[in-house]
Parts: sequence; structure tokens; C-alpha cells
Amino acid sequence: MKLKIETLLPFSFFGIIIPLILLSFIYKTDNQTSVKIDIQGHRGARGLYPENTVTAFIEAVKLGVTTIEMDVIVSKDSQLVVSHEAYMSEEICTKPNGELVEKDANEKYNLYKMNYAEIEQYDCGMLIHPRFLTQKKLPEHKPLLSEVIKKVEAYIKENKLSPIFYNIETKSDPKEDGVFNPDPKTFVRLLYSELKKYNLLDRTTIQSFDVRTLQELRKMDSKIKTSLLVENTYGMKINIKHLGFYPTIYSPDFQLITDTLIKELHQQNILLIPWTVNDTSDMKKLVSKGVDGIITDYPDRAINLFNKKQ
Repeated sequence: MKLKIETLLPFSFFGIIIPLILLSFIYKTDNQTSVKIDIQGHRGARGLYPENTVTAFIEAVKLGVTTIEMDVIVSKDSQLVVSHEAYMSEEICTKPNGELVEKDANEKYNLYKMNYAEIEQYDCGMLIHPRFLTQKKLPEHKPLLSEVIKKVEAYIKENKLSPIFYNIETKSDPKEDGVFNPDPKTFVRLLYSELKKYNLLDRTTIQSFDVRTLQELRKMDSKIKTSLLVENTYGMKINIKHLGFYPTIYSPDFQLITDTLIKELHQQNILLIPWTVNDTSDMKKLVSKGVDGIITDYPDRAINLFNKKQ
């Protein structure tokens, strides 16, 4: 596998110039060819801790991931909140009084219609997750993106760890403009401003299924890294044509990966990082095929498998 030129570019962290390649995972395949693997903790470490919480992100950093992956939505008072849904999910959240959130009541608990002071009163860490039964239960709230950044960066500094990368998904849907999310331009401006404030533009990838947010981002700053999320079967060429430019990363459901896709992406110097890869046999298979990273709910499995921390 060839290293992409942009992964060799340096960046500044606390005034120190550090080449990004130092943060790559190195894994020896069966034929002893070294490849770099970006291990991304999905929603922090969803298989181990409540998703998209400060605890999940800190624990992922402790495990030694390269990148922490997360989702952001916008609240009524224009705050960037780390949450996969733009509403309180009955699957993971309870009301401030401890009662369960009703099923099929997304509009009632629409975060885009709630100020953050109200949002943070809900617990989203104590319910037993039906698909992640070994997930440790902790009282947790949906944090602001700024809270996550401050606490993760402080932990890294205090423990003298290598800088972490951020992969942030804009939870935006054309059908939900003005209902569950703002228009793409407003969304991107809020996110870009926040990342710039904390000097994280060079360590962040913005990903989305909604090409409009990536297009707006590119208009604002053509240098920031972008990732096109894909779950359709249209094919790479059609999806990228729809986007209108070559993204830094092409990020499909891992079941959509073929040898041809890998070859075509690498010919265009586009990285391939699939989601969500939780089985170790799938991890090994994908790495042997030549993916550039994996997004997983169980970063501990990937790190133990490849025996390499950041």
C-alpha cells in the first residue's frame, strides 16, 4: 500500500511540529508488508461505554485509538451537541425525572427545538443497551462538542500522549431542514468556527451522508479533510460525482467493499475507511485487502488484534 502524501504533512501541537505519520498504526500482514491502519473509536467506544459521551471518548484515548469518531447535531440555541440522533432516543435516554422516553416520540424530544440547558438534564448512559449488553452503565449526558474537546485535549496533555484525531459527522438530512437540523451552510459555519476556535482544523475530518454539508465545507476551506459516508449501492463513481469533488476519505458500510473499490480509490489517492467493523475476522480480512483504517464499536479488539497503540 502506498502512503498518501497528505498523511506525511506536519502539524503544530502545543507549538511542536509533528509529522502525522507518527500517529499511524503499523500492522504486519501475512506477507510481512507494513501498512498503516487508522483505528477509529465509533461514537467513542460504543461497545464498551455509553455512546458519544465524554467517558467513551476518554476511554478510547486510553485504549490507544488514532481517531475518535462522533456525531454532532445543533440545538435550539445553536449549540453543537454530540449526539447520533437529533432527538432523545428511547433506546438510551431517560427523562430528568427518571422516567423512560416514550417510543416514536421523536418530535416531542427534538433536540433542534430544545435549548442545551434542557438537553443536558436527560440521562443517556444508564439504560441497558439492547445491542451492547456488555456496555458499562454510567450516568451520562449528551455533551457539547466544546466539552468533549476540552476534556479530551486536557487528558492528552496531562498524560503526555500523542495528539488525537477527530472524525465528526454532521447529522443532517435534506428532508429535515428546519425541522431536526439547520440548513447546511448554518451547520457548517457553526462547526467550522468551533474547530477553528480550538485550533483543530488540521486534526479533524468532517464526514457526512449529506453531501451538501461537505460541499459547503469545501467552499469555506478546501484544505480541511472530508469523508463521504456511503450506505447505498450506487457505486463509488456515482457517489463521488454526486459529491462533486474527491473527498479525502471514502467511508462505506464495510460490506460494500470490493477489491475493485479499493484499487479505484487508491488510484485517486482517496483513503478507504469503512464502518462499523466489530468482528475481528472482518478486521483482519479488510486490513489484508488494503483498507486504510476501520471504524469500530470495539477499539480494544482492533488494538489487541494489531498489537499497536497510537
